[in-house]
Amino acid sequence: MRKKIKLPSEHISEIIEMALSDHVSFADIKAEYGISDKLVKTLMRDELKSSSYKAWRKRVRDFGERREAYK
Repeated sequence: MRKKIKLPSEHISEIIEMALSDHVSFADIKAEYGISDKLVKTLMRDELKSSSYKAWRKRVRDFGERREAYK
């Protein structure tokens, strides 16, 4: 069973916006909200449509391979 993240809805929206941005790293999200990259991925999986989540993960993976310090 996955851990359910309990955050105010406005924080969830802000975290999703940050995670979708190519200019914000998981470290930045952790510094601001105190949640790990694993929890960000769980949140994204729970909040996005399946196809949107898969596209986001692929983009993060592909971009991370080209750029040393990325998500």
